[in-house]
Amino acid sequence: MMVLTARRLRADLGTWRGAGPAYAALADRIRLLTLDGRIPLGTRMPAERELAAELDLSRTTVAAAYARLRAAGYLQSTRGSGSVVAMPGRHAASGDQDSASIIALDFSRAALPAAPQVGEAASRAARELPAYLNGNGYEPLGLPRLRRALAERYTARGVPTEPAQVMVTLGAQHAISLVARTMLRRSDTALVETPSYPHAYEALKAAGRRLVPVAVDPRRGWDDDGLEQAFQRTRPALAYLMPDFHNPTGAVMPGHQRERLMASAGRAGSVVVADETMAELRIDGAAELPLAAYGPAVLIGSLGKTVWGGLRIGWIRADTETIRRLEQARYANDLGTPILEQVIALEMLGNYDELLSFRAVQLAEGRDRLETMLRDHLPSWDVPHVAGGLCTWVNIGQPVSSHLALAARGRGLLLGAGPRFGIGGVFERFLRLPFSHSVEETREAVDILAQSWRSVEPGRVPSSEFEPALV
Repeated sequence: MMVLTARRLRADLGTWRGAGPAYAALADRIRLLTLDGRIPLGTRMPAERELAAELDLSRTTVAAAYARLRAAGYLQSTRGSGSVVAMPGRHAASGDQDSASIIALDFSRAALPAAPQVGEAASRAARELPAYLNGNGYEPLGLPRLRRALAERYTARGVPTEPAQVMVTLGAQHAISLVARTMLRRSDTALVETPSYPHAYEALKAAGRRLVPVAVDPRRGWDDDGLEQAFQRTRPALAYLMPDFHNPTGAVMPGHQRERLMASAGRAGSVVVADETMAELRIDGAAELPLAAYGPAVLIGSLGKTVWGGLRIGWIRADTETIRRLEQARYANDLGTPILEQVIALEMLGNYDELLSFRAVQLAEGRDRLETMLRDHLPSWDVPHVAGGLCTWVNIGQPVSSHLALAARGRGLLLGAGPRFGIGGVFERFLRLPFSHSVEETREAVDILAQSWRSVEPGRVPSSEFEPALV
């Protein structure tokens, strides 16, 4: 069983105090962390006395918050064993169940349904599989044919690449974690964007000592001076960035800024890791060169966003020495990517440009539809117009993102509240909204958002009562 320390919970809570009673605000934020997946089901919570000391609260306040959570079904407590995170109507031991099954619409994930070609590609790959059965099936670097195809794609994008510079992974998150474990020591610092992809934060925090944030704005992009000063001041061992259709803001780093970034990283001796999982989901405008065109950057890619999240194929593009280091480090956790999925990936790459053209049309329609609906139903919100990717970073104008997410959750809509993408509970004025859903789902989601907004907008006091979970 996972045990959550009081110090870790304090960091996850961020700025949680509101105008109402402290016990109610604390319970609400813990509930949000549970619904968000940041506190897994079955986790043992800190003892009341320990959490009270960490948060500088009375034990009575923490006890009242825990009692509130127990009454709503979010905690199961046993004398002598502590309190364990649960979901209403479920035993805490059922932590392997997906809490999203109780909601009707999941807008917390920026993802697309499978491309139409996936089924046919899987059938062709299954017919090709017997050709690989004489081998042992272990390919820690990936199938040579797939590595060659990925190298050719990077070369076509302006970064000459050899197959020896490519490793195939179990998706992008696996690649991020592997790079973090290999490139960072426990005493090292990592530079990160804020906001950013939350699971990247988790992987980097698990491997290094601390994270140094640099701001990204949906309209102005990266803080140029902030980036340079962060490199000069902290000399991070690693810098993790998403320069193309940044998640969640949708920003794209221009070429001149990429050049300056790589020069600053070079002077600081920092390894630059560019997450390119969104890079080829372009709707408008011309493509920028990958960061590796401006200097020695490690590039991470995936088919999860372009093809389908269920196809767990990612990759790392780096110099050959780095690939060798990653290969040796990989043996401690896994021995390679499944062969059948790699063959499916090869099939998909055969007509990849055609697929990307299809996705561009699909996403353009979704983006324009979401912008129009939000303008009609929530005109006070600031909705940036993005040129690609899967989501937009909406400024809702008031620091109530977590309350809004809770209100929407009670109506059957799961959202990515702003603090989920920051460090220390910031971004309460923001909400990440994907535009990858169908017309019907988007319309229903915006209707729920409008209803929920009316319950939390300025002038109204957010309800202190838990709304019943949907079943």
